[in-house]
Amino acid sequence: MKDIRTLSLDQLKEYFVSLGEKPFRAKQVYDWLWSKNLHSIDEMTNLSKPLRERIAEEYTINPVSVDQLQKSTDGTIKNGVKLHDGLLVESVLIPTETRTTACVSSQVGCSLNCEFCATARLKRMRNLEVAEIVDQVALIDSQSKMYFDRPLSNIVFMGMGEPMMNYKNVVEAIRKITQPEGLGMSPRRITVSTSGIPKMIKMLADEELKVKLALSLHSAIEAKRNEIMPFSDKFPLTEIMESLQYWYKKTGSVITFEYCVWKDINDGDEDIKALIKYCKQVPSKVNLIQYNPIGDGKYDQCNKQAEENYIRQLENAGIVCVVRKSRGGDIDAACGQLANKSAD
Repeated sequence: MKDIRTLSLDQLKEYFVSLGEKPFRAKQVYDWLWSKNLHSIDEMTNLSKPLRERIAEEYTINPVSVDQLQKSTDGTIKNGVKLHDGLLVESVLIPTETRTTACVSSQVGCSLNCEFCATARLKRMRNLEVAEIVDQVALIDSQSKMYFDRPLSNIVFMGMGEPMMNYKNVVEAIRKITQPEGLGMSPRRITVSTSGIPKMIKMLADEELKVKLALSLHSAIEAKRNEIMPFSDKFPLTEIMESLQYWYKKTGSVITFEYCVWKDINDGDEDIKALIKYCKQVPSKVNLIQYNPIGDGKYDQCNKQAEENYIRQLENAGIVCVVRKSRGGDIDAACGQLANKSAD
């Protein structure tokens, strides 16, 4: 049966009118589905039992479930999330003293082929549906309240998959997460991370969602970036920059460049100079991400001196630079490690 959550509010109204019910029933059901994140038609207690039974004859609800939960020594929680068709994705709850962040997935597997990322080694099976994305957020929100006694504060689309490759569902999920009749979370606390698809960056800017944008950069030297992220040869850095400038013009939101520094790959002065030149073209900041090995031996975290050299030169150039410490590495929950790997 079809998941009732695939129906829009207008479609729900049409459905209930076709049953001889008042249109306001649609709003009641919509509230159960998206605000309360209810997963059982029978528990919609402001509907009559005969009406609930009638709905259940035609529609179902396919919630995600936790297939496996792993806890890191640093408090990070990784969820192996099982979908209705048996496929698995992973989502992560990252706690700090001041916030709890949900790292959510947008695809089963990934469409891209970034050399350093474990997820890229998985075949892309399908895009996640809107409800499957929202369910991850609601699930982690409940975990945040349960384990850390506070609601979820931030959301990053940095899990499995490229969000821009599942554009329609990601945008609709963000609307469901942020609208008052949905989960009611602030869009300014949501970051969409992309590997850089210019056309889609512009489209997202036009949506006026008020979310933040992060670009997975890793090198501002064209040839080197294409080696690290082979798919990127289709999207030159000049075209990406033009889309980022469009993003800033439309939204006024500063772009975050996500950047891993690897030993003997992009840890030289020429790499830093290229990054500074690229950053200067648009209001931006840099997140230096501590790399998490995926076992191939090719990509290794740079030494402390190289990292400090990046920080010093970026700051001297007037560019805000933050070192994002790795979290959840002992359970393969850190950046680049999500690959449905079970605990031993």
